[in-house]
Amino acid sequence: MAVKGAGLEPTLSMDPDPHEDTVRRLREAFSSGKTRPAEFRAAQLQALGRLLSERKQQLQDALARDLHKSAFESDMSEIILCQNEVNLALKNLHTWMKDEPAATNLFTKLGSAFTRKEPFGLVLIISPWNYPVNLSLMPLVGAIAAGNCVILKPSEISKGTEKVLAELLPQYLDQSCFAVVLGGPQETGKLLEHKFDHIFFTGSPRVGKIIMAAAAKHLTPVTLELGGKNPCYVDDNCDPQTVANRVAWFRYFNTGQTCVAPDYVLCSPEMQERLLPALQSAITRFYGNDPQTSPNLGRIINQKHFKRLQGLLGCGRVAIGGQTDERDCYIAPTVLVDVQETEPVMQEEIFGPILPLVTVRSLDEAINFINRREKPLALYAFSNSSQVVNHVLECTSSGGFGGNDGFLYLTLPSLPFGGVGNSGMGRYHGKFSFDTFSHHRACLLRSSGMEKLNEIRYPPYGPWSEQLISWAMGSQSCTLL
Repeated sequence: MAVKGAGLEPTLSMDPDPHEDTVRRLREAFSSGKTRPAEFRAAQLQALGRLLSERKQQLQDALARDLHKSAFESDMSEIILCQNEVNLALKNLHTWMKDEPAATNLFTKLGSAFTRKEPFGLVLIISPWNYPVNLSLMPLVGAIAAGNCVILKPSEISKGTEKVLAELLPQYLDQSCFAVVLGGPQETGKLLEHKFDHIFFTGSPRVGKIIMAAAAKHLTPVTLELGGKNPCYVDDNCDPQTVANRVAWFRYFNTGQTCVAPDYVLCSPEMQERLLPALQSAITRFYGNDPQTSPNLGRIINQKHFKRLQGLLGCGRVAIGGQTDERDCYIAPTVLVDVQETEPVMQEEIFGPILPLVTVRSLDEAINFINRREKPLALYAFSNSSQVVNHVLECTSSGGFGGNDGFLYLTLPSLPFGGVGNSGMGRYHGKFSFDTFSHHRACLLRSSGMEKLNEIRYPPYGPWSEQLISWAMGSQSCTLL
């Protein structure tokens, strides 16, 4: 099941395709109908649930090696969410799979109209390094529940988790229907030359464009879970310590390496003065006087990202934190002030424990600031006034929205997760995942008899035909049996 991608020699155009056998094998399994029965899907979901339970320690250890994640963070943001997703799919699988009846008109009254949810076929899931268990297995649950065969390509950057997934998944899932492919960008590029029936990618907008271009060659549909700069508006009418507690927790969770973390704060100069000591207080309470020694603060994934983030510390002025240790890939929880719009920290997604504060004169200026930029994956607004929160909600667009809290909405499988515009396309979580990996097939079944009733639609048409047909097809005649 685990396939190590081979490096490509540019001078050897006849190199064998390392993925050809895997793709063919999985396509044959899907064509055989093996993944379609509910019993098979349930068995694979149950096996995935056992993996999460029986191999929890191995997953936690891998996350600790890759990202210095505490057991609490690993459980809360990765393992428990995946287990809940498995349980929800198992509980609702038969209901999700049922045909959905549709309304009919007089033309089709004696027929049966319904939507059938069918698997796409062979699905490719490409997952990132920041939540390498969650963002690999959550979409996998939906793909399995929908009846697809799957190739999973975990990130090579989170090496420990990549290795564990490649070792464990073959032990639990049917190897004729599911495979893990390893490797870096070169291997992924080779993999994308194959035709898939759906591609699910989580990562940056830059790579998302590459994925979409490769998919377009085969007219393959894509789900792109991307990122961006998520704004956080803080109104003058709120308690600064409450806001600081919530913003600091969400900003520095997983060391800021979260696609839905607040990327910058918009507030008045007066609120900035009140917010700074509150943020310092929250950071000290959460991580102590020396956050580097805290077991609850992770590390930057690697040296490359560390150096990128270290460069952003030169933007504006460091008001809190700013300490770094390259050997430990450590950057302290940091707050920047006096940041200019044109500086790099305001031009790219930060993806680290750095929080710029940007001052605005009014709510309208904050909304204009947000709307001048690409639509973010998430947007947050804090205020004691529900009118202010609702105004931000009404006047902006984003993948998700949090009023007076951060990204806790991600824990609700009843809500879709996905971006809009530059932050992505498509959605998943819960039933939304099942729907994403399903083709919704429109079906109408009619009797082969009673031909006399069809004469109205056949030529030659009389002067009464248009009126009668219009009436028969009209919305007033639509009913749901």
